[in-house]
Amino acid sequence: MVVEAAVAAMTKSRRYALLMAAHDSEYVLKKYSGYLNVFVAAFGDAGDTWDVYRAVDGELPGAGDLDAYDGFVISGSPHDAYADERWILKLLILVQDLHDMRKRVLGVCFGHQVICRALGGRVGRAGGGWDVGIREVAIAADAPCRFLEALRGELPERAKLIEVHQDEVWEVPDGAEVLASSEKTGVEMFCVGDHVLGIQGHPEYTNDILLSLVNRLLAAGAIDVPFAEAVKRQLEDTAPDREFWLKLCKSFLKADDA
Repeated sequence: MVVEAAVAAMTKSRRYALLMAAHDSEYVLKKYSGYLNVFVAAFGDAGDTWDVYRAVDGELPGAGDLDAYDGFVISGSPHDAYADERWILKLLILVQDLHDMRKRVLGVCFGHQVICRALGGRVGRAGGGWDVGIREVAIAADAPCRFLEALRGELPERAKLIEVHQDEVWEVPDGAEVLASSEKTGVEMFCVGDHVLGIQGHPEYTNDILLSLVNRLLAAGAIDVPFAEAVKRQLEDTAPDREFWLKLCKSFLKADDA
């Protein structure tokens, strides 16, 4: 089933597909009524229409529906982008098709990794283990992507971003450009031409969603108490540069094709 979230029309109408690679958490359902609303609040504008497909359950747009969309967003996931589960393999094929069509595709976290794999790059477990919290990433000053032109006057050398991952991109696909890196992760952001963008972190997350995930990881035994407490202390002292990241993602999704 396709769920639509339409915002009152005030600007140019655009249509986007959110490909959810995870189920809504109890916390997000209670506070935001699902991740669709989190993504729409982060990346949507008045006049946009957003459809959600539950990729994790095998639901994807059909080949005849792809032209109807101005862009696609692939969410994060607790699953491994290098796994061979049927729904992941179907998602890989869709990404390849979208790439061939030169459709705009934005991937965050798992989405970033699955795009990389689909286009011939390599992904796997991060050598440094979990990265959870707010990470400062260095942004390439000479990034060649056209969608960044709108940000040239305010493109920072470094920007803070919420991260929750234990996998990473090992090697970007041929023709890809690395746009950002950090001390923890070599590929924090990459692009392929002007139509594919991967971001390892979570621009769409708010601090409360991060705290909820920290508590879930702790309860599941994925991280220990000292690790969780360190993340919570960090959140008291610093904040992500969320406004910058949202502007960057919107600039990518809404850039007009030449």
